[in-house]
Amino acid sequence: MLYYVLKYALLGPLLRLLFRPRIEGLEHIPDEGPAIVAGNHLSFSDHFLMPVMLKRRITFLAKQEYFTGPGIKGRLTAAFFRAVGQIPVDRSGKEAGQAAIREGLGVLRKNELLGIYPEGTRSHDGKLYKGKVGVAVMALKAQVPVIPCAMVGTFEIQPPGQVMPKIRRVTIRFGEPLDFSRYTGMENEKAVLRAATDELMYKILELSGQEYVDRYAADVKAEEAGKFPRILG
Repeated sequence: MLYYVLKYALLGPLLRLLFRPRIEGLEHIPDEGPAIVAGNHLSFSDHFLMPVMLKRRITFLAKQEYFTGPGIKGRLTAAFFRAVGQIPVDRSGKEAGQAAIREGLGVLRKNELLGIYPEGTRSHDGKLYKGKVGVAVMALKAQVPVIPCAMVGTFEIQPPGQVMPKIRRVTIRFGEPLDFSRYTGMENEKAVLRAATDELMYKILELSGQEYVDRYAADVKAEEAGKFPRILG
């Protein structure tokens, strides 16, 4: 209930007024049935701006840290994400990827929209990074279409570390659904998963116009933070 109150009575109208989002390709979102909406992730604002533009409810796999933050801010953030039905995912350890896939498949089995960020984390510099294959695994196992999505301008209004967003217009683009049914039954083939994921990331790149980096964002972040030396070659 709170999801729809926020979307239609409180948060939704406010975001539309402040950011006046341009929406392109909304007709690519199916009116019913399960589907995955997979997009770039540039800003904390992405969690709010895209869902309020959709007629249908969308459930995102959200990092567990949003549910475990300290202090008043942490409790408010956790309460908000729980209230709107978002699912916490532990991104640490060997089972993290499998846990996310199980949760995502559960959403799709309910014939709902699943939102996911294939990069696995927010871009720290506005570039588009290599996608993780979990989205391809879910698409093949559930046999559902994947709609690529590009958030344009959200990095400029609220880059990582900035608490309050700047008031500027943003654009949200949805591409034509990707059909990976030709790979049905091959969800355990690494080459197939990589090919499907790269196809998706290329479509997001076309929609967003970002610079692409063929490395995982988490690895680049760790390297730049000095957690391990850069390997040349």
